Amino acid sequence: MSTFWQRYRRQMTHNIQGRLLLVVSLTWLSLGSLGPVPQASAAQAEHIVLIVLEGIKSSTIQSGATPHLATLAQEGVVSWSAQSITPPLTVSSMASLLTGLPVDKHRIDASWEKYDFARSFMRSPTVFDYMDLAGGADTGVFLMDERLYQLVRPEIYVDSQVCGYTKPQCTPETVAIYIQDFLQKVTSDGGYGFRLFGVPNLLLVHFPTAARIGQKYGWDSLKYHAAVTSIDNAIDQIKKNYQEIGVLDRTMFIVTGLHSGPISPLAKKVKKGETLELDPTVPWIAWGANVKNHQSIAQPVTLLDTGATIMYALGLETHMEWDSQVIQGIFVTTPERRTTDNELEKIYQ
Repeated sequence: MSTFWQRYRRQMTHNIQGRLLLVVSLTWLSLGSLGPVPQASAAQAEHIVLIVLEGIKSSTIQSGATPHLATLAQEGVVSWSAQSITPPLTVSSMASLLTGLPVDKHRIDASWEKYDFARSFMRSPTVFDYMDLAGGADTGVFLMDERLYQLVRPEIYVDSQVCGYTKPQCTPETVAIYIQDFLQKVTSDGGYGFRLFGVPNLLLVHFPTAARIGQKYGWDSLKYHAAVTSIDNAIDQIKKNYQEIGVLDRTMFIVTGLHSGPISPLAKKVKKGETLELDPTVPWIAWGANVKNHQSIAQPVTLLDTGATIMYALGLETHMEWDSQVIQGIFVTTPERRTTDNELEKIYQ
């Protein structure tokens, strides 16, 4: 038997086992009334980990291909039909996630898809800025795409790391290792040169690998499935990193996406010069501190709502002009207000 078919059989066996595991888990969930259901922690989140995916559909998670992501969705709250912007281009979508604004307001349009050294940073304020303004909250950012660098202005309350196309050795697994090293150092004496001196209130991690591999090798290739597995394992490792430093019980995870790959289920690898119509329907998952258990999100969810929900979860308030709305139904208790009263409205009084 050829090496290709040996790999294929192993991959298919893995997928079948994952699907069986997910079916058993969902069956247990449907029979939950027969036994005690674990209660959600009402402890307010002090830290939030925001995982941003590209090229992974809700159906991929539901199929059992990503058991760790499926567990977060099962144990927390989930919308399988959240909406990104249209068209869901990488840089524009990330700008909308960070600013809570549509493209016509933040003005990060399709021209930003090509990196330009001469271009300045995005001018619209981000959730990082609002967090610092309202409560002196800090952010750590790990990006796997150099084009996104210009969306994150260098500020004393933001520590950003970028490894992407120019560093092929940078994989989801190595990003998880970088995060582990980062967390260990910022929680030790001295900070080791990082801007932050403690676990960040928000950690943003960007995983575009599935989309890159899908476009290059095909969305049903073995390499694509391996990339999805790699991302799923990296997310689980990040969760373990927070457990190792003793703050997982005060941490909320949010997982969403900029796009879900091609709309057409028959899409193959993208040839040079071709364009691909991307699917703006993405998953939106919340798990952890002060997040309800085993529930679907009833209200419509958009990518823009992520920023306001992060602020609300941390108890921070600002008076801002953005289109982001809090997804309030996901919380066990109303977060305690922790803002420093340093809102824009008070500055000009």
